[in-house]
Amino acid sequence: MTELPIDQVRTLLAVVDEGTFDAAAAALHVTPSAVSQRIKTLEQRVGRVLLMRTKPVRPTESGQVVVRFARQLAALNQDARRELGIDGQPGPARLSIAVNADSLATWFLPAITRVPRDPPVCFELYREDETRTAELLREGRVMAAVTSSPDPVAGCLVRPLGLARYLPAANPDFVARHRSGRLRRWLPGAPVIVFDQADELQDRFVRALSGVDAAEDRHHVPTSEGFRDAVAAGLGWGLVPEPQARPLLESGALVELEPGLHWDVPLYWQQWKLDVRALALVADTITAAAAEALHPLPS
Repeated sequence: MTELPIDQVRTLLAVVDEGTFDAAAAALHVTPSAVSQRIKTLEQRVGRVLLMRTKPVRPTESGQVVVRFARQLAALNQDARRELGIDGQPGPARLSIAVNADSLATWFLPAITRVPRDPPVCFELYREDETRTAELLREGRVMAAVTSSPDPVAGCLVRPLGLARYLPAANPDFVARHRSGRLRRWLPGAPVIVFDQADELQDRFVRALSGVDAAEDRHHVPTSEGFRDAVAAGLGWGLVPEPQARPLLESGALVELEPGLHWDVPLYWQQWKLDVRALALVADTITAAAAEALHPLPS
């Protein structure tokens, strides 16, 4: 095998994006049998199963590699056509980025407004926990991600961004009701706010403090702003992003569970190794903004 046939690679991407062979056929203006034959031929060519025939279909680990290649190829094609002026009036570059909710709610959106407008860029943002954004890169669903992992996904490069600082805080009345002795003794039994069922941030904090997880009495609030408001309302304690916590601490709506205590999450920028001008500009802008908004990583 010397190369991957482009029509077959693009067909695989269409099937993954559309979810079924029939939908991919309609998007490509070919018959479902033609789509099926292209996928079968591609799998025979690489000697591996590339798709799990579920509903919707899902790429296998090998399929993710081909999907990522297909998206990279499309990005390079778009960038080249724009520079050559082939499209006449080309549309904006479309960049898909995975980012965690707390970054979205604090520093990330102001950062992307600083991205130069030449070339024009449209963003497709995927909200995902920073511990899972790298998986979207691995699957080929996004071109870049804000992640907590310093280990590069295959075919990607990594830049350090900084430390996102969280402050353990609660409503003053909540603390008055639940405080009993030292923090490590009473916090594991106090009601807690978590983002969703996959959120382990509060558990990791309490585990480091006392050796056990946070309480089973927990409220799930799946937005960064809602999480902050739930803590301020007294439903439970939580680790609130420092930029969101500071104004509420100053107003007295929140109190720190222990002055000076914090929890830091390292953040990194990972992106495809592609020479695409728009992606490079975004990476430079995000890195510069993060240096202003986040605490420095230890050297």
